[in-house]
Amino acid sequence: MDVRRTPLSSRLRGRKQWTGPHQSRIIAAMAIEQSPEIPREWLEEFEAAARRPLAQRWKYAFIRTYKPVLDDSTYRSFDSTAEYRRWCAENLPSWLGYGSV
Repeated sequence: MDVRRTPLSSRLRGRKQWTGPHQSRIIAAMAIEQSPEIPREWLEEFEAAARRPLAQRWKYAFIRTYKPVLDDSTYRSFDSTAEYRRWCAENLPSWLGYGSV
């Protein structure tokens, strides 16, 4: 098998887990093979993010957003789901998405 002419995805087929320092490059190379319409800038950003330490990626992965009423108390408890739904309908703004359909 000529490794240089064989698509990367077929060379890696059957592997259950890709680990190691080149994992992000393997995934990026497969993305290029399968979807040539992915902009090069996106792939460069992905590779730059993959090189960052895990602790730094976790730090910036989640954005804390204040949710009015929900974040104003440490906890709430309800005796039934119906009571919880009634409380949501009466107290929460509709844009939070806790209303019934």
